[in-house]
Amino acid sequence: MNKVMNETVGATGKLKQAIMVWDMPVRVFHWLLVICFAGAWLTSESERLAMIHYAFGYTACLLVLIRLVWGVIGTRYARFTQFLKSPRAVIEHFMTMLRGHPHHDVGHNPAGGLVMFALMLLILLIGLTGYLSVKEFLGNVPSEAHEVVASLVLGLVIVHIIAAIGMSVIERQNLVRSMVTGKKKGFPEQGIRYPQYLIGALILLSSLYFFYLILTGGLPSLTQ
Repeated sequence: MNKVMNETVGATGKLKQAIMVWDMPVRVFHWLLVICFAGAWLTSESERLAMIHYAFGYTACLLVLIRLVWGVIGTRYARFTQFLKSPRAVIEHFMTMLRGHPHHDVGHNPAGGLVMFALMLLILLIGLTGYLSVKEFLGNVPSEAHEVVASLVLGLVIVHIIAAIGMSVIERQNLVRSMVTGKKKGFPEQGIRYPQYLIGALILLSSLYFFYLILTGGLPSLTQ
């Protein structure tokens, strides 16, 4: 009982409450990327669905490029400076978790942030190898690399899902739901003030339009 109270009451005696952590651009990026990766994976073996596969794949790359920019200019917990830590910090995080102490910062923990950044870079690599494969550069090498990297990303996604479930249990809050609502448990001063709904909407609309262009052959340089 005391342990639970210590985790929900700060040094000043304030109780934790639902605060805004994930802005709208981060949430839009996250869920659109989930849809794009799943869609690209499910259509990868069908020649009939090739244009849909291209649309999902290239849109995923566009989302990652936008996220890289937002990781520099975005809100507090969206910035890479908040969660990209040194290897030593990642190891210390794991050791702390093994000792039964949950992560207390409301943003990404060091390990989760590292996995997320690795996923983004690998998705760009999938897009590059896919493009080279479409253009038939370097023979079968890009196509084979495309499949290998995609399988690696699938493995990391599975690890990410398992970790999210595990951390939800450890931190006693639903981390999947927090990526929908943008809210986590914390103290008022830890929350972000502006969720950036307009920018999130612009990212959504631009991604849908880009998907449409690829699907209808509006950008033949990427699909032929």
